[in-house]
Amino acid sequence: MQAPSLRFLSVGDPVAVGGAARRMAYWDWPSQDAQSKHTVICVHGLSRQGRDFDTLAQALQPTSRVVAVDVAGRGHSDWLADPMAYQVPTYAADLAALILSLRAESPGIMMDWVGTSMGGLIGLAIAAQPALAPRRLVLNDVGPVIQWAALQRIGTYLGKNPEFENEQAADDYLASISTGFGPHTAAQWHALCMPMLRHQEGKWRLHYDPAIAQPLLALLNSADEEGALRTVKDSERALWQLYDAITSETLLLRGAESDLLSRETAMLMSGRGPKAKCMEFAGVGHAPTLIADEQVNAVQRFLLNPSQVQSL
Repeated sequence: MQAPSLRFLSVGDPVAVGGAARRMAYWDWPSQDAQSKHTVICVHGLSRQGRDFDTLAQALQPTSRVVAVDVAGRGHSDWLADPMAYQVPTYAADLAALILSLRAESPGIMMDWVGTSMGGLIGLAIAAQPALAPRRLVLNDVGPVIQWAALQRIGTYLGKNPEFENEQAADDYLASISTGFGPHTAAQWHALCMPMLRHQEGKWRLHYDPAIAQPLLALLNSADEEGALRTVKDSERALWQLYDAITSETLLLRGAESDLLSRETAMLMSGRGPKAKCMEFAGVGHAPTLIADEQVNAVQRFLLNPSQVQSL
């Protein structure tokens, strides 16, 4: 398998820290089929980065190019000057610019989208726009209704900016906040953790700007709890409107023990809008990492031949 190259795209406002022009990073996995026009854009969750998709990308490489993004403030992408701009509209604008760039670079591409958690929400915003919509859309453990308890759980660790004496301590910490990922071998877990870390001044730190937490913490710590819950409900209505506007063939993956995407919401998603095919994975919460064979195979089958995928 050919290794990915790290590429950068200049994007518009908001500006980077210090007022500089901003770049978004992405990992470009070339297809082994030189004639292939199939490109899969993969977008990670809230505190993650593009190398989360290494296993999936390697499985898809024989037939497809895979572009795995580092969303603003994560991985190798620039950090934002305004922390409150770390929200879906910013990310969706960046990804729209990437789609247009990829189309200009390779006219006639067939584009699909795989989005985990936050990456799925960005996918809703993209797929609801006919001019940008992917052919096929995979939503990994996310939908228009996000459980409040899951947001509170994420708020307990997001943006804490811990530092570690060694890689093992970092692996252990990431395991402690990622119990929903389900079982992994030690080698799988270490491979999943390493891109999450930066070695600086003799310490290991997480890859992302701690300020990505500020919009969520502002919501969770609002003195007006009723107002915060109204904001969540307004967001749900807006997300359902986006979902109902989608015409892309859609696959919804769910960890059977997910605290973020309820089974009730998943069933609603199977009956409205694009009427997603739904698949659940036992022993997994939020969110499937797309490393286990059954998870990778589900995505691969759907992208290459959706008729092979059976819904719940």
